[in-house]
Amino acid sequence: MRIYEELFIVRPDATDEELDPLIEQLKNVVAQQGGTMEKTEKWGVRKLAYRLLKFNEGHYILLQFSAKPETVKEIERRLRVADLVLKFITVRIDEKLKRIEKRKKQREKRAARKPPAPVSAPAVASPLAPPQPAPPVPGAPAPVAPGAPAPERAQ
Repeated sequence: MRIYEELFIVRPDATDEELDPLIEQLKNVVAQQGGTMEKTEKWGVRKLAYRLLKFNEGHYILLQFSAKPETVKEIERRLRVADLVLKFITVRIDEKLKRIEKRKKQREKRAARKPPAPVSAPAVASPLAPPQPAPPVPGAPAPVAPGAPAPERAQ
């Protein structure tokens, strides 16, 4: 069994009374061949990317199902002869799902090997630690240590 997505576009003037029997027919084909229908989505009327058989819009319908390759051939045959259907495409998605799952496992494996990042304590001045000198400002005179003689100035 493989997982497929079938996206097909139906004429925009088709009513739900015409669409539902077509969808039921495809569901029955999948069930008769031993497959399972996971998802059926009606996306509604959408604008087409280009004019198709004098139509600028179409009903988009997505089916996701698990079935054998022979079942897909039968579904495509029925969509090809249906007068309502303008276009259809079938995509096998189980390979993609496997790749995604494999990549996820690899990421988790790398994350488990990587040592946890050290948590730095907030920068709070300790009363016991000596104060840190401020960074020098360009063009400012150099700081003088307490008790040291002052540097001589050039005249």
